[in-house]
Amino acid sequence: MSGRRVCVIGTGLIGASVGLGLRAIGDRVTGWDPDPAELELALDKGALDGIADSRDGALDGADVIVLAAPAGAVIDILGSLETDALVTDVAGVKGPVIAAAAHLERFVGGHPMAGREQRGAGAASAALFRGAAWVITTDGAAQSAVDDVAGLAADLGALPTPMTAAEHDRAVAVISHLPQVLAGALLEAAAGVPHALELAAGSFRDLTRVAASDPSTWVDVLVANAANLGGAAEDLTDRLAEWSAVAGAGEVARLETAMSSARSTRRGLSPPVVPVAVALEDRPGELALVGEALASSGVDVRDLQLRHGIHGGGGILTLSVRPGEAEALSDALRSAGLSVLRG
Repeated sequence: MSGRRVCVIGTGLIGASVGLGLRAIGDRVTGWDPDPAELELALDKGALDGIADSRDGALDGADVIVLAAPAGAVIDILGSLETDALVTDVAGVKGPVIAAAAHLERFVGGHPMAGREQRGAGAASAALFRGAAWVITTDGAAQSAVDDVAGLAADLGALPTPMTAAEHDRAVAVISHLPQVLAGALLEAAAGVPHALELAAGSFRDLTRVAASDPSTWVDVLVANAANLGGAAEDLTDRLAEWSAVAGAGEVARLETAMSSARSTRRGLSPPVVPVAVALEDRPGELALVGEALASSGVDVRDLQLRHGIHGGGGILTLSVRPGEAEALSDALRSAGLSVLRG
């Protein structure tokens, strides 16, 4: 679909990315944000066709309204919103949002499972949602409205994923909200142990990556989903205690079984890949050599990770490729003068 008149309320990372994606397919996007600087940045970046003088002014004449504000603000807006337009949101908690929108005939809750540690329109990208699940809540919504919001998500390259608000809130408590809290707790714990942060390497950095997110985008969500978060935290506490007890009792077989099961589950989250690790020197042009090797080998990179020292000094770049392509990439990297450590 294209040619829609879309109003985006909240022009930060998600709102501006929505605007960029929809404008690319021919929709006309008008935006409003309580922060004038953020609004101007979204306009300069090309996420908007125009900006409104007020929130209500932005809503006038819209076919689709996308509420891309924090969860608390979305709930406040919905409380006084009166419109016949199709309305959706992108908040990370759905139960309270659905309740606040009960009076709207064409409201369908949404939540794109995509984002970045950076905030604001400056980090926005039309490709942000490509291949990501976009939750479409079905609670009390007409099928035609559900289909329209699913179509909007698909237009942005996302994968529409229908479920109820309760199902969503319970799931994200485990895979999104609990990891955010866990990352913070792990960093607190490590900061209190002498030398721990000095020794932190790739695994610890990966596990705590989400702690670099802007706190203002999380506070409302964690509070609004506190009941599900509490249940998930209690369950994890029990599981951690069980793992610790098994290790303390020296039950090697049970520990190996548990770790093998976790490994299998983790592998199921991604398509099969083979890692190729290459050492990079601390000098200009190293990544350019990697790019040349990728181009000459013609392999399909599925993921990449760069591990480097806090103070520089080169690093290890791990490129994940399809099975059967590791040898071609390794040969190309060596031909480029790079040192392949694994592959």
